Amino acid sequence: MLDFRLKVFCNVAKNLSFTKAAEALHISQPAVSKHIKELEAHFSVRLFEREGNKIFLTAEGEILYESSLKIFDIYNQTEYKLNALKNNLGGALRVGASTTMTMYIIPPVLSKFKQQFPQVSLSWINGNSEKIESALQKKEIDLGIIEGRRHSKDLKYVDMLKDELVAVAHSSRPVSSKDSVRLSELPEVPLVLREKGSGTREIFEHALKEAGFDLNRLHIMLELGSTESIKSYLEHVDALAVMSRRAVEKELKSGLLTIIPFPEISLKRYFRFCYLQGHPSSLVQQFIRFVCRHNQMLS
Repeated sequence: MLDFRLKVFCNVAKNLSFTKAAEALHISQPAVSKHIKELEAHFSVRLFEREGNKIFLTAEGEILYESSLKIFDIYNQTEYKLNALKNNLGGALRVGASTTMTMYIIPPVLSKFKQQFPQVSLSWINGNSEKIESALQKKEIDLGIIEGRRHSKDLKYVDMLKDELVAVAHSSRPVSSKDSVRLSELPEVPLVLREKGSGTREIFEHALKEAGFDLNRLHIMLELGSTESIKSYLEHVDALAVMSRRAVEKELKSGLLTIIPFPEISLKRYFRFCYLQGHPSSLVQQFIRFVCRHNQMLS
């Protein structure tokens, strides 16, 4: 129903690449160029400028991109409402979630959602909480699920699910024999942590600050961008890692990993929905309600 040229334009504007837009839309690069030229001719403006091998949106292109996102949003809401009238939920929903949520928590609920609402086109990206919030602000996604603290006044945050971080070591390593680690001992303990920008890293560092611990005293052996890579790395080093208990349940049950308590700090947290301030789309609201109704599957 929507003018396909706008869809092409939005893909080019998002990626700042004709090649990537062509790949995403499964059309040729000359076809992408043709659609952009037709739009430029229609509006009598230039939408992109080139500098070497890079392209940039012109001021006119920025205006069209912002308006196009609003058009797609209105279309999705309209499609939802019309489908809802015939009890047939549909439309496109773009969700971004933290790595922990994507890998270890949400899949059972997503499966149920798709079974109940097969007409919904659901696209999913994962990344650390900072990346998800940024994607929301750029309107690249409609809904985020993060595991960090509230950051932006532009976003609305809704508590979704309780979680707890734990410090773990590989059970074959000497550090796993510790009963606990006091803050006074922490500078001597090697740590493998998620990268800055991850909700897990932020919660851990915030808890240490609240307890008066100087973060510069941390002995950070390595930063890694995924929980699975951290778990694999722990097999080879005598170190602790801080992760969601939900992400290491299998390894704890099998005895592969051991929890080492930090008795002086609390590492409780929430996973949270987040979306742009204002009235969320009907489809976003429906998805949030569905997940909340099925929270027992996540516990």
